[in-house]
Amino acid sequence: MTVAEGDGGGGAPRASGGEPLLLGVRHHGPGSARAVRAALDAARPRVVLIEGPPEADGLIPLAGDAAMRPPVALLAHAVDEPGRSAFWPLAEFSPEWIALRWAVERGVPARFIDLPATHTLAWERDGEAGAPDAGETGGGDGPGEGARDVRIDPLAVLAAAGGYDDPERWWEDVVEHRGVGGDVFAPFGVVAEAMGALREAYGSGGHERDLVREAYMRLQVRAARREFGDGVAVVCGAWHVPALRERTAVAADRALVKGLPKVKADMTWVPWTYRRLARAGGYGAGVDSPGWYGHLFAAPDRPVERWMAKVAGLLRAEDRVVSSAHVIEAVRLAETLAVMRGRPLPGLGETTDAVRAVMCEGSDVPLALVRDRLVVGDVLGEVPSAAPAVPLQRDLDRAQRRLRMKPEARERELELDLRKEIDAGRGRLLHRLRLLGVAWGEPAESRGSTGTFRETWRLRWEPELVVRVAEAGVWGTTVLGAATAKAAADAVAAPGLAEVTALAERCLLAELPDALPAVMRILADRAALDADVGHLAQALPALVRSLRYGDVRGTDTGALAEVAAGLAERIFVGLPPACAALDRDAADEMRRHVDAVHGAVGLLAEGAMGEGTAGEGAGSDAGAGAGGLLERWREVLGVLAGRDTVPGVIRGRAARLLLDAGRLDQDGAARLMGLALSPGTRPGDAAAWIEGFVGGGSGGGMLLVHDERLLGLVDTWLTGVSAEAFTDVLPLLRRTFAEYEAGVRRTLGELVRRGPGQRAAAVGAGAGIPGFGDGLDTGRADAVVPVVRLLLGVGA
Repeated sequence: MTVAEGDGGGGAPRASGGEPLLLGVRHHGPGSARAVRAALDAARPRVVLIEGPPEADGLIPLAGDAAMRPPVALLAHAVDEPGRSAFWPLAEFSPEWIALRWAVERGVPARFIDLPATHTLAWERDGEAGAPDAGETGGGDGPGEGARDVRIDPLAVLAAAGGYDDPERWWEDVVEHRGVGGDVFAPFGVVAEAMGALREAYGSGGHERDLVREAYMRLQVRAARREFGDGVAVVCGAWHVPALRERTAVAADRALVKGLPKVKADMTWVPWTYRRLARAGGYGAGVDSPGWYGHLFAAPDRPVERWMAKVAGLLRAEDRVVSSAHVIEAVRLAETLAVMRGRPLPGLGETTDAVRAVMCEGSDVPLALVRDRLVVGDVLGEVPSAAPAVPLQRDLDRAQRRLRMKPEARERELELDLRKEIDAGRGRLLHRLRLLGVAWGEPAESRGSTGTFRETWRLRWEPELVVRVAEAGVWGTTVLGAATAKAAADAVAAPGLAEVTALAERCLLAELPDALPAVMRILADRAALDADVGHLAQALPALVRSLRYGDVRGTDTGALAEVAAGLAERIFVGLPPACAALDRDAADEMRRHVDAVHGAVGLLAEGAMGEGTAGEGAGSDAGAGAGGLLERWREVLGVLAGRDTVPGVIRGRAARLLLDAGRLDQDGAARLMGLALSPGTRPGDAAAWIEGFVGGGSGGGMLLVHDERLLGLVDTWLTGVSAEAFTDVLPLLRRTFAEYEAGVRRTLGELVRRGPGQRAAAVGAGAGIPGFGDGLDTGRADAVVPVVRLLLGVGA
């Protein structure tokens, strides 16, 4: 909640004795914004003082730039530590923004009078009670002030006094639905009186920070009055108005602000979003419905009708049937609900109920879309290029324009074909930003293609990414230079071999040719010194993926190939002894390493064989080396499958991999299973072997369906397990068979029920299985052959 949730708070326009015009507001309140504009038009002050950081005074003229489109925010960050930052968000319906624009358009001086950001950021670092919040508001006060300094919600207290249980509904009735007219200063006086009564009853909250801020603001108001006389207007949170009207000694105020900690800070304008302006996003001074408030502020007339038209347009874009009659009926229902509930005009609650009943047919599913897209909204502001920015941000802006990648607040997917130059450039930029910690895009699973020439990204621009860019500015002035320097530094600081190999992969994806040699040197050194087979097995898959990415991007990966081959050979030598005497958890982890190495060796051999067939000489040598590598790996699998000291789950998986590769026939697999399930084997070890052989999502269920001998061995072993041992092996077996598809499990159950004598017939014809006929229908089978041929791309 905000410190100033009320609408007014300023007394008479200019009281006797030349008192300043105090306009207390609710931050991001369109009613307050309209009232401020009317009051300033009537009072015509000579200077406008606004709650906000004084360091931003030099940025005020940019508020009048045609390229400045709210929502925007003032960003302050520590020069030596850019990650320590604070935001002061402003929307087009924020009273502070209206005051800024009023002053700029009329050539009236405007100044910020809140505690300087140099102290705010230092306060956050020191962790003082009441220090500003980080993250969304970043510690910003004024428009971004945090409510935790005040133990009460002034808006809720006033709403309760008025007989409302919903503060937002009270605010709409009292402020948003009140037109501007009559005495434009009266609302500020009324709410100032209410804030004074609340502070008298509840105090200032007892937090040093509010007292210091208010002392600083009083000093700035005094200074402005000395310079401009009586023509001073102050726009601030209504909660602060009683403190600013309080007559205190100058010496006392100076004593409060003396000796505050400080850091050197930079200030600029940055784009903001409605989503970050919402209270649900964690912003203490936010509102529940920024999109709705923006609509109320911008609509010249008939706000309910215009809102319903927006909702209808959104739902139609989502292929929902919404006619003009729906819109008319929804407006009528909203107005009827407002009358029944005793409200002056339909509010968000009435319009939402009407939309649900009329346009959404009572469903909350499309209503959730309305709330996300319209009530909250995906509006992203813009700032002019003249706004200060670090060089890295400038380079990023140029890259975004060159690649036609406009930042958007709404999440969207971006499909890239890396064979196209512009898409390859987009992929490079996103990978480089990820390496710098600027998570504008996250990789997503590609739909329709698994080739390495395609990438899918999920993009959403968040305002705090500007801070991440500022932080990354220490590495360089361009995205390429910064990413290169960051990669080299990360390689040196990487804690293990797997991290270095992952970094090498990211360097290839980001195309950082100057960083890759340094990373490869460190990778080779780490690989030579690391004797842990688990670490080597973790590193190999990333290296092999890097080779494939290098191929599609045309990168020279010769050094990577050498390291990968050497790494594979060391794994082959060290894996069998490393698999001895492992407990259950370590065995499961090692089984995953075996699977990863198996896939990596296959890809490595496939890539090298491709080179061998594409050319001669060195290419042929590469193909021969790849064949030898694959053969060596299969020999290692044979050792693992037949060694008794290796845990059952690893022996079973090695046997399965050999069977799939054609190095082990059905008779050999049955022999190994028979040995593993013999009466002399402990039930737990036997169950682990079964898990390794037919578990792990490796298609083992279909293997049992189509091989009666293997299924019979499992069936015979399981029926012979004692009741006590069965309890121990049940979790392993359940985990194994639970991974099968429902159809596979059903077929296995039917086969076991039929018994050994009729299994083959059941599998061949599907007799007695629900959904299967008693025999093969050749006519129906032949009918699908042309479609299958078309899918496989083979001729008739």
